[in-house]
Amino acid sequence: MSTRRRLPVLSSLRAFEAAGRHLSFSRAADELLITQSAISHHIRKLEEELGVNLFVRQARSVMLTPEGEKYLTCLSQAFDLMAKGTGEIRVSERRTLRVSLLASFATHWLIPRLSHFTAAHPEIDLILEPSIRSVDLAVDQIDLAIRYGRGSWDGTKSQQFLAEQISPVCSPAFIERVSLRHPRDMLNHTLLFSFSKDPFEWRIWSERAGVDLAQARNLMLHDYNIVLQAAVDGQGIAMGRRALIEDHLKRGVLIEPFEEFRVSEGIGYWIVMPERPKPQAEILAQWLANEAANIMDEQDS
Repeated sequence: MSTRRRLPVLSSLRAFEAAGRHLSFSRAADELLITQSAISHHIRKLEEELGVNLFVRQARSVMLTPEGEKYLTCLSQAFDLMAKGTGEIRVSERRTLRVSLLASFATHWLIPRLSHFTAAHPEIDLILEPSIRSVDLAVDQIDLAIRYGRGSWDGTKSQQFLAEQISPVCSPAFIERVSLRHPRDMLNHTLLFSFSKDPFEWRIWSERAGVDLAQARNLMLHDYNIVLQAAVDGQGIAMGRRALIEDHLKRGVLIEPFEEFRVSEGIGYWIVMPERPKPQAEILAQWLANEAANIMDEQDS
């Protein structure tokens, strides 16, 4: 059975360590936010308990005795160790949030705004994990997912927070060298796809535009970021997701040849969480919804 450690009270040890470090009772008092007389009282009690003098007191200064120097070294190491342990505990208590999302959404929408969230919630450490796979929060140990589509993820809480409009886009150089007067003209050119188990975008857009694109040449690319780059480089026609490519359109890097056939129909970006989400997941979900609402307000004003 371990015996109880016989140690002086912590307030006296802190007073001595601060005074020994500064070689000044007044500076120790300033650091610990107590009076100089309180520092003197703590050190006097400590010396009485230890049975040794820790300081040589002079008219305008104090010096450590050999015993005081030895004791200060031990206490400084002990306080450093306590500070290190305390810091490690505090770091581990920070709230980590694992977020699965499309790389394209992270690149073109989230990252440009993320500093607003981290400034408002510095206690939350975000881990962003790009993925195009179906959502399986439990297996992948994901706290919150952001997905693109029309909803319906079983066994989860999902809500659309950002509506999307889609229509074909291409580079100005591409449209200069081809004829795109009518949607059916796209049958003569390459359509750029991002990988999906349900590539619904071109299907519902072609229904809206009244054209059958089943016989068009398709180029399947892994990620929407690659699709956009291929379109910018003039390699074909991509399906433009307006929330992500707004800057491309404003700068004229991409253009919409059939702007009048934009489609929304419930398409957008969805927050997907477990039925019982972590508090930090709910915080991020609310922030995402607020950011999206602010964008809509700006567009309507």
